[in-house]
Amino acid sequence: MSILRHIPNLLTCLNLLSGMIGIHIVMEEGPVFGYYFILAAAVFDFFDGFAARLLGVQSDIGQQLDSLADLVTFGVLPSFIVFYLIQASGVPAYLPYIGFLIGIQSAIRLAKFNVDERQTERFIGLPTPANALFFSTLPLLGQKVAFLSEIWNNPWVLSALTLIFSYLLTAELPLLALKFKHFGWKQNEFRYLMLLVSLAGIAIWGWAGIPIAVISYIFLSMISNRLEKHEGKT
Repeated sequence: MSILRHIPNLLTCLNLLSGMIGIHIVMEEGPVFGYYFILAAAVFDFFDGFAARLLGVQSDIGQQLDSLADLVTFGVLPSFIVFYLIQASGVPAYLPYIGFLIGIQSAIRLAKFNVDERQTERFIGLPTPANALFFSTLPLLGQKVAFLSEIWNNPWVLSALTLIFSYLLTAELPLLALKFKHFGWKQNEFRYLMLLVSLAGIAIWGWAGIPIAVISYIFLSMISNRLEKHEGKT
């Protein structure tokens, strides 16, 4: 058991390692392959928490380590991806630095998550993995859908998206979490819709469907919130 209790932290360290290698690759080769390392880190990030619950070894140290690893992988790495995407468009030298706002907002988002007791059934603000996957796979979607390529390659559009999504990271916006109390349709309909849209997008476009999945996730969460408020008033 003494060895088993270290498995969750080992998975968290693999998440961190993915982020560090990803930053190196982006700086050396450009942003194209950054999403591989974010995808790998997302897998490790899922299984470290799963393993901790399964083995009954959840701890404060593990929680803090998880947040530190997430900051590198889902905060710093996507910041560099956006930096290089904007820089490649030949814009004023100051503009690419707007990408670093993602890292700053991710740090605030992760710090809030550790002390916010409301985030049990829903997230408050966009989760950092979703934000990182959105930006890292945007170039792939541009390759699949021709007219979107011109949009994603526009540095001003990328800058606007960076501002919007950076705000969403720390916004007081409840978003669906994939935590099922039961597997029936009632009260889970938006979770199932989110999964269906995500799987359909990935089935059609591969990993290029992830930005569509993230945008759908945000809008379905907002619709769910609106309906719940309406039902609460009636």
